[in-house]
Amino acid sequence: MFVRNLAVAFASGAFIVAPGVASAVPANIPNLISHRAVYDLELKDASDRSGIEGMTGRMVYEFTGSSCKGYKTDFRFVTQISTGDAVRMTDQQTTTFEDAASKTFKFETKSFTDDKLDKEVTGSAEDANGAMTIDLTKPDAKKIDLAAGEFPTEHMFQVIENAKLGKRIFESRVFDGSDDGDESLITSTLVGKQQMPKDDDADPDVSMAGDFAKLPFWPVTIAYYNDKAGTDSLPIYRMSFKLYENGITRDLTMDYGDFVLTGKLAKLDILQAENCDNKPIR
Repeated sequence: MFVRNLAVAFASGAFIVAPGVASAVPANIPNLISHRAVYDLELKDASDRSGIEGMTGRMVYEFTGSSCKGYKTDFRFVTQISTGDAVRMTDQQTTTFEDAASKTFKFETKSFTDDKLDKEVTGSAEDANGAMTIDLTKPDAKKIDLAAGEFPTEHMFQVIENAKLGKRIFESRVFDGSDDGDESLITSTLVGKQQMPKDDDADPDVSMAGDFAKLPFWPVTIAYYNDKAGTDSLPIYRMSFKLYENGITRDLTMDYGDFVLTGKLAKLDILQAENCDNKPIR
């Protein structure tokens, strides 16, 4: 899971990789499980500059698909923001489809404030022949050429593969269709050593992970940078989470610079999927 678009609602080269890590999808593709995860959001910290006095919300993330049929993500992020003088509601709704084999990606995002549509971004992207081409249809139709990179599920493959190989730090260029859908970002990923869950007091949302509550996880932090500033500057966004080998995440921290949100897993549903032989699997 990689979340960036919320910053927009509040604010109303070449592929880079560490030595020894291939930019293609790993030969042994991680078995990402189809699931729906619900997270309760709370404000952890906010600077005076943010103008935010309080914030609560809920995030729903649904991931389905397979390596042969592609991966679909449905995402909704609803927050209530108090500025002291007013309270406003933001609602971000995103749907993406990624075909890792053909390196194509489709995206659609609608952002609302107090039930009024603020922005709608739709388009598609293809990563081929050493470059990425973006075909935007909304808000304005245009084509954009970017440096080669990865799409979100492909990047998740790489995070898990690096974690299993013990590679702790690596950089990538990722396009996820967020913001205006017209740029990719450089990401710097730090993967900690695999850990076992602690008790509920020390690890409050572990019990919500169901059958996975007692399985090991990796602590992961991903920082996002734009091309202008590069990785020598402060990231424009940073996200930390606990990652299971099957792609499920929990205990989120989303740092937007002027404010920080936490997301605790409130509900997890494992969804039925189909393997590449068209046989239902769980």
